Amino acid sequence: MTRVDSELSDRRFEVLLERLDRIGDELARVTKRLDNDEHFLRLTKELATLNESLQALAYAALGQQAPNVRRRRAG
Repeated sequence: MTRVDSELSDRRFEVLLERLDRIGDELARVTKRLDNDEHFLRLTKELATLNESLQALAYAALGQQAPNVRRRRAG
């Protein structure tokens, strides 16, 4: 292999490594975002459960039963 071929091969290798580094960085960002989304979904479920529990406690404290509400159909 000539010196020019070797330099081209080295440059191609460097470019490939740079691309792999960028891909790795992007993958880390995507993974972090997915982890945050998963935690957010868990948090919203916990808040919904807490809200239901608080409503039940409020009605129990008043000695009443929760109102029976019919929800409208969307559409």
